[in-house]
Amino acid sequence: MGNFATGVTVVASRTPEGVPCGLTINSLASVSLDPCLILVALDKVASSHDHIIQSGVFAVSVLSQQQGDVADRFARGERTSRFSGTPSRVEVTGSPILDGALAWFDCNIREVHEGGDHSILIGEVVACDSVEGDPLVFFASEYRKLES
Repeated sequence: MGNFATGVTVVASRTPEGVPCGLTINSLASVSLDPCLILVALDKVASSHDHIIQSGVFAVSVLSQQQGDVADRFARGERTSRFSGTPSRVEVTGSPILDGALAWFDCNIREVHEGGDHSILIGEVVACDSVEGDPLVFFASEYRKLES
């Protein structure tokens, strides 16, 4: 799978106490256009996994080429400090959306499926938007740039 280029995203929600939580993932796919459904896969041992599922909502921020540091922080940093210094906002569900993202999807969790060591979440998109820019791409265990 390391030879499959992917985009890089952050999936975020809130703990029961309202504290933002999230993690970096590269498993995002469109499932349906009507209704608008997306799929994300969360590692079951990730510190944010249970909080996201229990909340019933999540937001996906598609990272731009300039956000490699953000991807690293949400992949490796302490869960409680990932949002420190990371500007974000909320839209419909209350899930954090990262500023500077190329696109975002605000979702209600519609289904959760077992997928080996991951949970597969089907999210119904309730709001979304995008801007122009270059994506952060992950290939062969490192970030890459697209060339035109």
